[in-house]
Amino acid sequence: MINKTLNNIFKGDKVIWMVFFFLCIISIIEVYSASSQLTYKDGSFIAPVLKHIGILLMGIFCMVVTLNIKCKYFKIVTPFLLIISVLMLIWVLFAGQSTNGAARWVGILGMKFQPSEIAKGALVLATAQILSAMQTEKGADKHAFKYILVVCAFIIPLILVENFSTAFLLCVVIFLMMVLGRVPMKQLGQLLGVVVILGVLFFAMIMLMGKVQKPVSADQSLSEQTTEIVQEKENVVEKVFHRFGTWKARIMKFSDRNYIAPADVDLDKDAQTAHANIAIASSNVVGKGPGNSVERDFLSQAFSDFIYAIIIEEMGIVGAVAVAFLYIVLLIRTGRIVNRCENNFPAFLAMGLALLLVIQAIFNMCVAVGLAPVTGQPLPLISKGGTSTMINCIYVGVILSISRSAKKKPMPTESASMGAVALA
Repeated sequence: MINKTLNNIFKGDKVIWMVFFFLCIISIIEVYSASSQLTYKDGSFIAPVLKHIGILLMGIFCMVVTLNIKCKYFKIVTPFLLIISVLMLIWVLFAGQSTNGAARWVGILGMKFQPSEIAKGALVLATAQILSAMQTEKGADKHAFKYILVVCAFIIPLILVENFSTAFLLCVVIFLMMVLGRVPMKQLGQLLGVVVILGVLFFAMIMLMGKVQKPVSADQSLSEQTTEIVQEKENVVEKVFHRFGTWKARIMKFSDRNYIAPADVDLDKDAQTAHANIAIASSNVVGKGPGNSVERDFLSQAFSDFIYAIIIEEMGIVGAVAVAFLYIVLLIRTGRIVNRCENNFPAFLAMGLALLLVIQAIFNMCVAVGLAPVTGQPLPLISKGGTSTMINCIYVGVILSISRSAKKKPMPTESASMGAVALA
């Protein structure tokens, strides 16, 4: 009776469920360990992690609800999600709440959330629907490429203004979905050429127009130190380009490869990257053990953007590899689910959402170990967060729904195979 009840709740692919629960366990342990700054502010050791567990439980509830929705109904919500995403992104652009100089949040009924998280899923949904609807025997119809670009034009520029890294990662995911959807290679090649040209021009604008402000406090994080354009008399142009200063500072910092002796490192100016490096170096391969991190007290986003550095410090190389392995298993397992799907839409949707989670995870880990510039990307399903945790749980719920409800490719029976041989 108990097993039947559990099976009714935990429907879908069991491997993905296992990966999800392992990530949640790691998240609770490491968020509890890395939230020393929040503990100091709240005056309670347990309050930050209890809040995080509450968000995870809400996310699991949303995930269970989502996995019980049949895949065909996801198509119905696509246009509504697109409209809501555009309106919310416009809202956050002009009236959003700022964090570290970036207006990414909106508040409703006392709750803050990031519209970009909803927009990411909406764009993946729309792309999957276009690719599935316009598939031919030779691949996607050439007009599918145009329709995808039109939808992207309404979403990505609005995200780009305040959140370059999210817009970039979303572009990578959509491009990979078009590759998997067999969009003509000629069109993809032309797109890459245009993107390279626009990328060079955009980079030049950042370096020419970005104004880096000198740090004014030793207690500020890197994202606070490396900003910002003075906005006392802010006009429309400054509203659009005010993030250029932050991006320029991060590019300059990442591209500066001059050797600096450990004794000469400015721990105030380069707080995040320096303390992340110290956390990794001091792990001594085997790690210090859960709860024994030292650098969590100095990393301003130890529980979010740089939680992977804390994982390495506490769990060593084995813990770092284990976390990366879980995301790889999620991607591979989703690929197996996709191969069993008879219809194109669930296949493209599941793969798009898996790519969204895994690529973001890879990028976060690269930032933590110094292989990519500092951004504000959390580690999916592990970092402390509100909107991102809830939405990521829903993404996993969609994948689980596809694993249990999508039509499977018919497997030929032994008799049918023998009959085919006889006819041949």
